[in-house]
Amino acid sequence: MLKDITLGQYFPGSSPVHRLDPRAKILILIVLIVALFSAKGVPGNAACLLGVCGCVALSRIKPKLILKALKPVIFLVAFTAVLNALYTPGEVLCSFWIFNITKEGIYQGVYMTLRIILLITLTSLLTYTTSPIALTDAIERLLGPLKKIKVPVHEFAMMMTIALRFIPTLIEETDKIMSAQKSRGADFDSGNLIRRAKALIPILVPLFISAFRRADELAVAMECRLYRGGEGRTRLHVLHYGRLDAFAGLVASAFCAGVIVLSRFFV
Repeated sequence: MLKDITLGQYFPGSSPVHRLDPRAKILILIVLIVALFSAKGVPGNAACLLGVCGCVALSRIKPKLILKALKPVIFLVAFTAVLNALYTPGEVLCSFWIFNITKEGIYQGVYMTLRIILLITLTSLLTYTTSPIALTDAIERLLGPLKKIKVPVHEFAMMMTIALRFIPTLIEETDKIMSAQKSRGADFDSGNLIRRAKALIPILVPLFISAFRRADELAVAMECRLYRGGEGRTRLHVLHYGRLDAFAGLVASAFCAGVIVLSRFFV
């Protein structure tokens, strides 16, 4: 299960999505998220599905990786669908005990499930096609105006980068600890919920110790390299907007407007 978590991983490539400026990717992601939450009815949601599938195709990311990103949230998706089916008022299709399954609830559950899946797919594409360093630079540049009101933008972006960078490392460390505990006879799969929670203690303790040790080593390494924050620092790779970024932004804006029109007039 832990090997299926791909959050924070970057897969190098030369696709059109990879070549986009990371700032443009973040802004386009925001526009597409607005389109997702504005979509209503079959036409709007179908347009969002086709749009996200087009983004995946342009990124040349294997669908298997997208499915891996969705595996950890399958329970959340199913739970959301069930709640919407049971508690959305409307035409009752089936009743049992105190629960009523409504036609509107089924539609709402399908739409919400689709929205969550597409949202996770889009955010996964951002990390899959953008290196953590480029993502940090993009966040810092986009939030640059906040420096005028003394917001520590550079430090915030640095923390984001470190968090993204160490997610795969911590997952790998957890998997190693679990394998070591299982070889010593630990059982993480049997018993009730309380027993399983207690079984996780031998994992959490060494994992926290390892995380604090890595944090301390990283702090020492940064101090040895005379890191003093973002003031006066230069960049090896300077970000530049290009024609491809402008074109992608226009397409994303037109797509968002189209989804809003479809959702308002063709529901």
